[in-house]
Amino acid sequence: MSERRACSLVGQHRSTQRAEPEPPTDGEESLRAFLRKFSRAHPRWGWRRAYKAARDEGFAVNHKRIQRLWRAEGLKVPYRKRKKPLKGIGTFVGAMCPIAPMVLWALDFQFDQTEDGRILKLLNVIDEFSRECPGILVERSIDADAVCAFLDKLVAEHGAPRLLRFDNGPEFVAQAVADWCRFHGAATVFIDPGSPWQNAWIESFNGRLRDELLNGQIFDSLLEAKILVEDWRIEYNERRPHRAFKGRTPAQFKKDWTERTQLKLA
Repeated sequence: MSERRACSLVGQHRSTQRAEPEPPTDGEESLRAFLRKFSRAHPRWGWRRAYKAARDEGFAVNHKRIQRLWRAEGLKVPYRKRKKPLKGIGTFVGAMCPIAPMVLWALDFQFDQTEDGRILKLLNVIDEFSRECPGILVERSIDADAVCAFLDKLVAEHGAPRLLRFDNGPEFVAQAVADWCRFHGAATVFIDPGSPWQNAWIESFNGRLRDELLNGQIFDSLLEAKILVEDWRIEYNERRPHRAFKGRTPAQFKKDWTERTQLKLA
């Protein structure tokens, strides 16, 4: 079939088949190279974070151009199949939601393994107000005494929170942890058994850690796991933009909130 006949059938102008695309400029090539590099460094981050990073690097572009080039380069993050949400009777997630930093810390365990098949146990801690992660403990095994020792280390650096939220695991319900909380004047908030949705912020953090680091990394040793997890924690606190804070990092949000609050008190 001729081009004239084909264009007539589909109702399309013949000039659309003859126009040659303009060659990309040097600026667009450098922007595309930046997006490819950004995607390799952060394979689970989307074009919105790439747009913010591009603006920080000095590219004078809007979000629509970043989105177009992101798709043109085939960098779209594949969707993961979502699990069926759990249903049950429990306390509303918003109950006891903090209104300031250092009020409520959430703790939870996460598991992975090294290349030789040995278990890695991670104790994740986050501040539910600022979403900041004070620390992540990585060991082969963690008992109640190790939990208390790690909390002592965090308190020496950040101070003690007023509340601790965790599940009913044996490490958390142990008498050693109860004595530690009583000594530091921190109350405990236990979620209902089998109700992880009541500890929503730490579960969300676990998902980010799993998605952005653990699923894409094979650890050769315990030492390598400690170093890479700590590097990711620092990046999460200081360089990873958070949508809930309008593109600010948890550290930036906490700093802005503290300065604004101190100004009001003054």
